[in-house]
Amino acid sequence: MEDISSLIKKAMFNLKPEAKFRPDYQTALENEEVKKFLATHQAEITPEIIDNSLDNLYLFTQQLKSNRIQKILQGYEPHLVLNDNLIEITYAPGKVMQTELALNKAQKRIQLIDLPEKLKNVTLSELDKAPGREEALVKIATFLKQYQTNSHARGLYLEGSFGVGKTYLLAGLANVLAQNGTQVIFLHTPSFIASLPTFVKKNTLAAEVDKITQAPVVIFDDIGAESLSEWSRDDILGVIFQKRMDNELPTFFTSNLDLAGLEKHFSETKNSVDELKAKRIMQRIRFLSEEVLVKGENRRV
Repeated sequence: MEDISSLIKKAMFNLKPEAKFRPDYQTALENEEVKKFLATHQAEITPEIIDNSLDNLYLFTQQLKSNRIQKILQGYEPHLVLNDNLIEITYAPGKVMQTELALNKAQKRIQLIDLPEKLKNVTLSELDKAPGREEALVKIATFLKQYQTNSHARGLYLEGSFGVGKTYLLAGLANVLAQNGTQVIFLHTPSFIASLPTFVKKNTLAAEVDKITQAPVVIFDDIGAESLSEWSRDDILGVIFQKRMDNELPTFFTSNLDLAGLEKHFSETKNSVDELKAKRIMQRIRFLSEEVLVKGENRRV
């Protein structure tokens, strides 16, 4: 196999007469990126191929040291490729664009239902690690580690006062899961319950329930703040929780109520009080999640 330096010297020696007076060609061949490419493909490249590709090699080096290509194809970087008997330039996303593309792809794995899009930009590493959040952050980290090998890891029930950041903590969790390829549904429970009549009218209720029932990970935000009927409690939430429990699918909750308060909430519907049915639905929630208290100041003030 011919040494790459010898190959370049031979190519320079064999240049066409008009090219020998072009010092920019020699500069291009001395470029480190060009030399790396030629070294990688030295078994396939001949002096003739180099000679025929000098214009492309020169253009490539010019694009490397200027921002001209960024203006033409913002976010893309030039790369050399060997195409038959010619070295050509191709363009691929640069590191910044690759990061952006990966982020966009991850964000598409999170379906927000009646929640702000900004939650897709929350990162766990940037969240305030105030004392009242420590336990929740540890539990979230533990879940993420377990989930790597166990898709049936138990979820969390984050309870605490208004504005302590429960939703943002689980948004950070959702974004990590999405970046690792997991589909997540993140829904605002009161709005979902309020939308049930609309789903019935559009004949889409079964599809909505199935989607939430079967999703790999679901987060029910602000549960306990919804206005319930026996139907929405037993035939909607009860069915969803039962099926997720049967399939041991990770399920998360945020609430201003502790579990005892949530049980009282579920016992009182618009038209009746039924403590037994409340206990049944709470049995499912306790199976699906571990209660964690989140403390802190109201960050919404």
